[in-house]
Amino acid sequence: MTLDEQAILRLNDLLREAGRRIVIVSHTNPDGDAVGSSLAWAEILRGMGHRVLCVVPNKYPYFLDWMTGIEEVVVYKTDTEGRAARAVEEADLIFCLDFNAISRLENLSDVIESNTTARRVLIDHHLAPDPGFELMFSHPDASSTSFIVYKIIERLCGTGAITPAMAEAMYVGMMTDTGNFSFSFLTPDLYRAVAVLAETGIDLPQIHNNVYNAFTEGRARLFGYAINRKMEIIQDGTVAYMSLLESEMRRFQFQQGDSEGFVNYALTIKKVKMSAMFVAHRKFIRISLRSRGDVDVNLFARKYFNGGGHRNAAGGKSFDTMQQTIDHYVRSVAEFARNGYLG
Repeated sequence: MTLDEQAILRLNDLLREAGRRIVIVSHTNPDGDAVGSSLAWAEILRGMGHRVLCVVPNKYPYFLDWMTGIEEVVVYKTDTEGRAARAVEEADLIFCLDFNAISRLENLSDVIESNTTARRVLIDHHLAPDPGFELMFSHPDASSTSFIVYKIIERLCGTGAITPAMAEAMYVGMMTDTGNFSFSFLTPDLYRAVAVLAETGIDLPQIHNNVYNAFTEGRARLFGYAINRKMEIIQDGTVAYMSLLESEMRRFQFQQGDSEGFVNYALTIKKVKMSAMFVAHRKFIRISLRSRGDVDVNLFARKYFNGGGHRNAAGGKSFDTMQQTIDHYVRSVAEFARNGYLG
């Protein structure tokens, strides 16, 4: 991944031209990369003298509650004081991190669109970003948005400006979006970045423990239930899927983030090349897709579920019933295989 020199110069100009009011937004169901990149970027901007507020559409997972500065992140869905809306309305500059389209902000989208004067800057690693941004750091070849933020900070301020809190936040993003450094653009440059972060003195084993070993008993039992009762293997053992209804999740005291990572588990089965997870919400079903090798779930998501993402990690939505969604998935997988996309 290489940053464009002109983009860095333009970013410098925007930061000089802008007033001191900046808002950072990230996507619905914010994950470790969305939160980590936002917290790190907010701190570097505050160091430049800007007033910065981080806003997320809905609550981040509880296993990120320990992160430094996360108490300052405003959750739009539960923001009864209207702090997020006011900040967006008054913002001179809006940074959009870890998503490629304003529509991914759901209810927060209208608030963002209502500010027609603020400059918008995209920092993201998903494919096919929407137009409408003043400046884009769009790098689908980057393993995470946190890594892009690291590279921008390196170029703007030098790595000496990275504090332990910033290092901690970016490491969470890099670690979680690569499956604990097991997939997705594991380049020498990424590991050099990790070395720089480690040199700030952050406790890497403790960070791993905070993220991956801090689940509730209900989440552990939900995982066992999903694997034992809800995992199905199709297409001669090469494709898997799991589904969870709201009633099933309530049985295990489901909390935001509890199903994160479930979709990856089927890929530990030797023959499985593609996996899906269907999680029911009140008005729709959220679909997570994962694959390995050359199986392109971004293509699959775009073709069959009006979604998208990366080659090996993508998602979409369905507004049908769970059974209709699963039936559509099974038919789509069969067509996908007939067209030679499953290898």
